[in-house]
Amino acid sequence: MFIDEDVRIPLDGLPLDARLCLPTRGSGVVVFARGGGSRDEHVARTLRHEHLGTVLVDLCPDGERDVPVRAGRLAAVVDWLADQTPTGGHPIGLFGADVEAAIALVVAAERPAAVHAVVACGGQASLAGDALTRVLAPTLFIVAERDDHPARRLPSGGRVEVVPTADQRFEEPESLDRVTRLTAWWFHRHVGTTPLRPATS
Repeated sequence: MFIDEDVRIPLDGLPLDARLCLPTRGSGVVVFARGGGSRDEHVARTLRHEHLGTVLVDLCPDGERDVPVRAGRLAAVVDWLADQTPTGGHPIGLFGADVEAAIALVVAAERPAAVHAVVACGGQASLAGDALTRVLAPTLFIVAERDDHPARRLPSGGRVEVVPTADQRFEEPESLDRVTRLTAWWFHRHVGTTPLRPATS
C-alpha cells in the first residue's frame, strides 16, 4: 500500500476527517460521498484490492442534511485531492448511494474537469435536479427493480444496471456483490488504468 492514512480535509469552520488509501503511486481515486457503513467499506475494500485508490469521508459529521451544503463539502474534497502531491493530476471518481448519489452528481456537474466518472447507487439520483443535464462524466446508475432512474436526462455517458433485490440499500449479500462488481468495472474503465470486461450477472 503506497498510502493508507487518516487525513483531515480543511473546510471553513468544519474540517472533515477522511481515510485516504492509494494502493499504488499511480492509482486513480474514488471518493465515497458518505464514506461510512458496511456497504461503502465493502465496495471500497474491493476497489483497493483491484488497485484503485479510495477516500472514505463523512460529509455530515455535524448532522447536516442539506443537499447543497453537502455537495459543497464534497466539491471541497475533490479540490483538496487535486492540490495534494500524491493525488494531484490523478483521475477522480465519485461513488454515492441514496441521497449521496444526488450529491455526487451535483459535484460532477460542477467539477467536469476533475471528475472522470460517477456511480450513483439507488433511486434518489433525481434529487440532483437540473445538475443531471450538466453531468459530462460517464455515469453508472445502479438501481433496484422498483427504483426510478434519470439516465435519460443525461446528455451522454449514462448507463443503467438493474439489480434484482428486495433491499433497496443493496445490503443483501447477492445484491451487494453485484453492486460491487459493477462499481469496480465502471471505475476501472473510466478512472483506473486496467480495462476490464463488463461485469456479468
